[in-house]
Amino acid sequence: MNNLTNKKILIVGLGLMGGSYASALSQKGYYVGAVTKDESSIKYALNHNIIKEGTTVITKEFIEKYDVVVFALYPKIFVEWIENYQQYLKSNIVITDVTGIKSEIVYKIQTILRKDIEFIPAHPMAGREVYGVENSDSNMFKGANYIITPTSENSEYAILLAKELGEILEFKSISILTPEEHDEMIGFLSQLTHCIAVSLMTCKDSRYLVDYTGDSFRDLTRIAKINENMWSELFLMNKNQLLSQMDLFLKQFKELRDALAKEDEEKMKDIMRLSTERRKYFDK
Repeated sequence: MNNLTNKKILIVGLGLMGGSYASALSQKGYYVGAVTKDESSIKYALNHNIIKEGTTVITKEFIEKYDVVVFALYPKIFVEWIENYQQYLKSNIVITDVTGIKSEIVYKIQTILRKDIEFIPAHPMAGREVYGVENSDSNMFKGANYIITPTSENSEYAILLAKELGEILEFKSISILTPEEHDEMIGFLSQLTHCIAVSLMTCKDSRYLVDYTGDSFRDLTRIAKINENMWSELFLMNKNQLLSQMDLFLKQFKELRDALAKEDEEKMKDIMRLSTERRKYFDK
C-alpha cells in the first residue's frame, strides 16, 4: 500500500494526540502541517520539528494544500469545524479522526460532508494522563491498538488508507468495527474503567493515604487524573452504552459483595479464579 506516499498531511487540533500523530509522521518523513487555536502550541511544534508549518487562522489558502486531514478535536468541535470550514478542504481527499466515540458523530459528519470528500472514522487506543503538544510522544502508538469504523458510505480506498496510516504509526493491531460495535466496546474497556477510577478517588478523601498506599491503588487509579471537559462529553455522547456497562459492573460487584456478606468463601474463590483466568488474555 502506498496511498499516503508524497501526500501532505494536516493535523487539526495540536494537543497530545494531534501532536503525537504529527511527531510520528514527521519522523517518518511526511510533510505535516497543523491548525490549532493556541499560538504557543504552533511555536512549540515548529521549534521541536513536530510540524513543517502551522497556523491559528483557518484559511482556504492554507487548508487546501493538504491531501489527508486528521481531526484531533473533541467530538462537538469536530462537527462544528466541518459545518463551518469544510469548503476550504481540497476536493477528492480523505479525512479521518481520533475521536473516542463514533455513532453520535460519524453519521452526522458523513451526512453534512461534501460528496467529494470522504470521512473514514478511526480511533487510536492510546493516550496519556497529560495534555498538550508539549507532552506529545512519537512512540505513543507503538504496540497499541487501532480501530477503524467504516460505514456503508466508505470506499475500499479510504479503508486501506486508514490501515496504512495505522501501520505507519506502528500500531500493533488494526481492527475493523462498526460505529455501534466500537461504542459498546469502548463503553466497557475505556469509559467504564475511567468511571471506576474516578469513583475510587472520590468515594473517600485519600490525601492522608498517600504515605501508606501500595502499587495496586496507584495502578488502578492512574487514569483518574482526567480531562473533565473531554471525558464528560464522551460519556454523554455514549450515555446508553455506558449506562449498560455500569449496570453490568454493579451487578457483578454486588455478587462479590453478597458473597462476602454471607461469608461464602467458595463463591468468592470462584469469582477470583474466573478473574485470574480472564486476565491472562491481556498478558500477551
